[in-house]
Amino acid sequence: MKILLVYPEYPVTYWGFQYALNFISKKAAFPPLGLLTVAAILPKHYEKKLVDMNVDKLTDNDLLWADYVFLSAMVVQKDSVREVIDRCRKLGVKTVAGGPLFTSEYELYDDVDHLVLNEGELTIPAFLEDLEHNRAMHLYTSGEWPALDTVPVPQWDLINVKKYASLNIQYSRGCPFNCEFCNITSLYGNIPRTKDGAQLLCEMDEIYEAGWRGSVFFVDDNFIGNKRKLTEEVLPAVIGWMERHNYPFQFLTEASINLSDDENLMEMMVKAGFNSVFIGIETPDEDSLLECKKIQNKGRDLIACIKKIQRFGLEVQGGFIVGFDNDNETIFDRMVRFIQDSGIVTAMVGLLNAPKGTKLYQRLLKEGRMTEEFSGDNTNFTMNFTPKMDKNLLMKGYQSIVSTIYSPKFYYERVKNFLKEFDADQRISINVNAANVLAFIKSIFRLGILGKERLYYWKLFFWSIFRRPKLFPAAVRFSIYGFHFRKVYEGVSLT
Repeated sequence: MKILLVYPEYPVTYWGFQYALNFISKKAAFPPLGLLTVAAILPKHYEKKLVDMNVDKLTDNDLLWADYVFLSAMVVQKDSVREVIDRCRKLGVKTVAGGPLFTSEYELYDDVDHLVLNEGELTIPAFLEDLEHNRAMHLYTSGEWPALDTVPVPQWDLINVKKYASLNIQYSRGCPFNCEFCNITSLYGNIPRTKDGAQLLCEMDEIYEAGWRGSVFFVDDNFIGNKRKLTEEVLPAVIGWMERHNYPFQFLTEASINLSDDENLMEMMVKAGFNSVFIGIETPDEDSLLECKKIQNKGRDLIACIKKIQRFGLEVQGGFIVGFDNDNETIFDRMVRFIQDSGIVTAMVGLLNAPKGTKLYQRLLKEGRMTEEFSGDNTNFTMNFTPKMDKNLLMKGYQSIVSTIYSPKFYYERVKNFLKEFDADQRISINVNAANVLAFIKSIFRLGILGKERLYYWKLFFWSIFRRPKLFPAAVRFSIYGFHFRKVYEGVSLT
């Protein structure tokens, strides 16, 4: 059996970092971890190839080689997905599809030969059994949540890791919270399921043996969903491994704001090599937090929590949303002030959307407010429902937020304020290697000479060299990120 695993192309997005990747001569931010894991689930005697369309061109010869093309994708990749499916049908190649996009919107893909949905550890073996006996069905689903103790190590030999800015690991699935706009619990459940320490070290060994040194993203939607296991088993194992290998990786992940309540956990994460954490802040408005069931954020001094996490040595990246029913015209200025005061450099502000599978989608459907499909990108000035606020006012207010916080003046002010307060002894700086030296040289030319931010770039450049020299690499990195963020928001328009 010849299996071609295809990962469709991402459009230019906030988290795609496409404009920043040009500085370090990388093709994509992250490899397709899901497909690499699927490859490891497939029988060893199958012939397997993987084409990541964000890295390499997908040719007709690639497709014609395969007995089956396996597809996995996020919602934001749906345009590229449609292109691949149509090409396969034209060439007469059978398709098998799964992953978040197809699990959430499988009714839109009836022309896929086999839809293998939900978590592949359960549905792929059932599909393969039927396939071997010539009785494969169109649709495979499961309502169960598999344990993660048997998940195989991803098949890293199918890709060239050097083409990526970061590699990735999945430690857990599921989230204990029930935010109304989030589809994580519908995809992975409310009870966090985790791998054990030995599994994690095995995956780290494989990445290390592949020659990787640098950033590793723990893709969990809430890394701290099971704090006890983290502090008692997993982090001690990771700390020991990192010490034995002289800290070859820098970890980043996603977590909830209650991380700030556990000082021991933060200390252990930093000791293990974590230097960055994404947190869903969403909004400074208490009524909107109540509306969207973001209970873990309510009744807190959110800025104090963010500052505390950053004092412990973890850079906080933040997600923010406007467009809640309780939002009014004051939210735009309040959001800007909050982001500036918090010192969150990487602040993704998006418009509220309702993905299928969320409680928000069900509520708005009952209210007759759903208008279109979700694009998968909430930073492109589109919404898939009718907001309560006047839509023109909302769109203009949203545009004012992003054009302000990513203007050179506000962005570089935020970078400087963050670096002033951050503990310089922590490992936030990036590795000094050829790619990063080249990125530094390119930043001087593109940002310091040609860029409209050149005045702010040079002020930060010399300030960080003389005042915070240990964090100079971080200052350059943030400058490059800022260029990407501005280009993303400049590349979309009001609709």
